[in-house]
This record gives sequence, C-alpha cells and structure tokens, in this order.
Amino acid sequence: ADTSRRTELLRQLPSVDAVTGNPGVAEAADGVKPSIVTALARECIERTRQAILSGDVCDDPASRVVAEIRGELESLSGARLSEVINATGVIIHTNLGRAPVSQETSQAMSLAAGRYTPLELQLSSGKRGGRMSEISQRLRLLTRADDSLVVNNNAAAVLLVLSALCSDREVILSRSQAVEIGGGFRIPDVMAQSGARLVEVGTTNRTYARDYDDAISQETAALLTVHWSNFRIVGFTSQPSLAELSELARSRDVILIEDLGSGSLLDTGPYGLTPEPTVTQSIEAGVDVVCFSGDKLFGGPQAGIISGRRDLIQRISRHPLARAVRADKTALAGISATLTHYTRGEAVQKIPVWKMISMDRERLRDRCEWYLSELGYPDGVEIVETSSAIGGGALPGDLIPSWGLAISTSRPDDLARQLRTGTPAIMPHIDDNRLILDARTVLPEQDEALVRGIQGALWSG
Repeated sequence: ADTSRRTELLRQLPSVDAVTGNPGVAEAADGVKPSIVTALARECIERTRQAILSGDVCDDPASRVVAEIRGELESLSGARLSEVINATGVIIHTNLGRAPVSQETSQAMSLAAGRYTPLELQLSSGKRGGRMSEISQRLRLLTRADDSLVVNNNAAAVLLVLSALCSDREVILSRSQAVEIGGGFRIPDVMAQSGARLVEVGTTNRTYARDYDDAISQETAALLTVHWSNFRIVGFTSQPSLAELSELARSRDVILIEDLGSGSLLDTGPYGLTPEPTVTQSIEAGVDVVCFSGDKLFGGPQAGIISGRRDLIQRISRHPLARAVRADKTALAGISATLTHYTRGEAVQKIPVWKMISMDRERLRDRCEWYLSELGYPDGVEIVETSSAIGGGALPGDLIPSWGLAISTSRPDDLARQLRTGTPAIMPHIDDNRLILDARTVLPEQDEALVRGIQGALWSG
C-alpha cells in the first residue's frame, strides 16, 4: 500500500513547464532570468521527489512544489542582509553582525567601496605606498604600539601571528586558556594549523610564572596568553600578570603574544562594568604582539588587528598567509574612520557600541514612554526594567540596568515570529510568556520603525 501511494504521488509531480507556467510562480519570478526560474523549478521538483521516496507523504505534490519555488523566488529577489532592529538587549550581538558602526564609518566604507582609492599609492609622490601607514600611525598614537597590521578577523590574526613567528616551534599556554573562541574554533586547533607545537602548563584554575619558566626550552618560540573574553573562572584561581610574563619572556629570549579578543581602547570601569583590559595596557605591560577584533568593543567593521613591535609586525606582514587573510579597502576605510573617533576623543558620542554602553537610564525610560504613547497605551504592553548584556565575547556576566517594553501574550513565539518577519525585522527576547524589547540596543534613528513594527504585529494578531 505504501509503495502504491508513493507511486501515485510521484505521478502527480508537475513538469518543469507546468511549474514555470503557474501564474503564482510567474508573478514571483518577475524580473528573474528564465533560466534561473527553470533551474529552481527542477531543484524543487527533485527535492519533493526525494521527500516522497523517503516516505514523506503529502496530499498535493504539485502545490508543494509551487509553494516551495515561490518561497525560493521571493528569497532570491530580496536582500537577506536587510535591516534588523536589535531589541534583544545584547549590545554586541554576533548573530546580528556584532558592532554596528558609526554613520561616519559607514559613509567612509561606502565611499571606498564605490570609488577608486589610493589604497597602495602615495598621492604626493605618485609611487606605491603601504596599505597600513595611516592606520598604524593612529594606533601608535592611541596604544603606543610600534606598528600594526589589519587582517579579516581576529581568528585569522592569531593564525597568522603563530604561523609567521612560531611555526615548527613550541608555544607555551596556560591550560586554563586553551579555550574555544566561538563557532567551534579552538585555540589548540588554530595553533596546530599554524604549525606551532602547543605546550600546556599549570592547571585549569591556577598557573604561575614559574610554570612557564620551567617549560621554556630551546624549542620555545613564544609565550601565549589568551584573554577569557567569553567566560570567567572564579574562586581559587591564579594567573601571572602580563608584566610578569613580559619580564620572563625577555629574560629567556622568547616573545610574548596576547590574544586580547574584544580589543577595547576605552576603560569600561566608569560605566559600572568589570574593567576590561585595553590594548594600551597590554602594550605598556610589555606584550610583543597583541591581536584583537575590530567589530567588538573597538566598535568598527569586522577585522583582526595585530599591533606590537615593529620588527615582529614586519615579519608577520611578509608571511605568505598575510596576503590570503588581509583586509579589503572597505574594512581598512572603516577601521581608519573608527580610529578617527578615538583620536578626536569622541568615541563615546559617535560609536554605537559605546553610545549604548554609556546611555543614561532616564533617557532610555523617556524613549520607552514615547514608544508607549505612540502605540496608544494598548492593553498588555507596559514599561519594565530590564538588563542589557555586552555580548560578543566581552565582559561575560556583566549586565547594565536598562528599560524596555514588555508585551504580554498567550502566544509569544507567534508574536516574536511576526516581529522577526516584518520590515524591518525586529528581534525581541522572550521571558516568561512576555516579549521584552530592550530600548538600549535599539538605535535612536530606528525608534519610529520599531513602533510601526510593534503596531503591525499587534494589529495582525
């Protein structure tokens, strides 16, 4: 009986011409090349065929194919990376692209993308110039690092540094710092890929400078320290300071490398947060090479930034892998523009991540009051106190008091889906059958769109 049913369903599969000639498909395919529509039709028919053969019984295979290709065509015509309003309360949200950049940085990146730029040219002399001169100068003034190099992300930065400076030699790392840095990428795996040999010292909770000292041999190239950016070990713990490790490295003629992770250039303490180590502090403590992200607390586009001793940075920049992972002109323009905010002392006023971190709670409550009044004070919607997280592998456990809207509903998942699939998409979080929309992570210029999106979801529900 099952075999005959599958046979009948397979007979009901439409032809490619029947699918492409369907009025609904033709409407969705407006503006799409016919050859692409045909290819999609074949794919959808084949997927449905395989589903039937696997025992997935459907009442109307033809309707299923038509619905599937319409969805594919609508997705193809739209921009997947469209605007999202982040109301989750997570400031550096990895799934939403981490740090939004400032308007000035966005404009600089757009200009670089759409125009020719003097990327490797000195306009004054007409001769070829370095890609990094401007960025290196600004980072030197801000962090006191001799030189810097920008690659496409921090994982690439760590891989490049280890490949260039430590291949076929030993790198000593505290056992507590053999961490996973997100997306399944683990420091020991990155090190193995670089050709360096990992030597773990100490224990999970306590490591001393003498542990590194005892492990140094003629095969040792570097000491590596990795910042606990996305977790904490508390209680009976001990780790040597960067100054201790720097002194040890110099006395034993090895280099000290730090994977700093989030890469803050500002002190987080004044904002009620746990002090996050800054790039400047690492350089001043004697770290030879420090790697950090461009799109976390730095507040710029995705990038991995390598700063430190000039001789080491030059060695790293000459390694063949450097060209494979180098940043493009748009990322460099964005990093440069973001650094301008720091050199002008306007980072807190201009960079969205720092604007969110520093935003006054009363200002947040005022915005929530405005949301509520624009919505017309509907039943089930109220202003609530909430807490924002830094996110992005920075300051784990630290929360900032905030304000938001709470929407009580018997079907929170359905309402959340309506908000996510609206234009623009709105990302709330669900807490105890309530949708919470944290105002801290909503960009002020998105306030009106947020209200319209909530109105549309409430009315359609």
